[in-house]
Amino acid sequence: MSTTQLSQVQTFTKSYEFYRLRTLGLLDRIAAEADSQRALAWRPGPQRAHIGWQLMHVAITEDLFASERLAPEKAGVATLLWPRFRGGSTPDDDVPTVETIRKTLAESRANLFDTLSRFGDERLGEIPAALAERKLTILDVLYILGWHEAHHQGQAHITMNLYKAAN
Repeated sequence: MSTTQLSQVQTFTKSYEFYRLRTLGLLDRIAAEADSQRALAWRPGPQRAHIGWQLMHVAITEDLFASERLAPEKAGVATLLWPRFRGGSTPDDDVPTVETIRKTLAESRANLFDTLSRFGDERLGEIPAALAERKLTILDVLYILGWHEAHHQGQAHITMNLYKAAN
């Protein structure tokens, strides 16, 4: 057994890898549907978020944290999609494909991990300028990122279950 201790940042990133497997597993199940685009577009009620929006929201939120919120000198990898999928946006009827979701999740995750690799545990108490109003530290952000994916993956998961029951 290795005696190498992971930093807290490394431990969090390892946990994000675990959560992403669940998100991608759901995406794989959707891709296996006879009409995956119909499944991605399904809404549990009027004006509610469709599955495609939920999964893209995970990706776009990571891209926002990877650049605007934690490293404003860095460009995001999906900035053109930010207005459609960031928090507070209204889900539209232009539903992304399985391939677009998978690609955006991978690119935004790589961008996030690049940003997080710049932080050591000695910086966990810092409050980034973009998060000063909310008084969120780097440690708070690490918790939020894991919770955020699990939360929206859960919403997408139950929406898929509802879709399957309705169809």
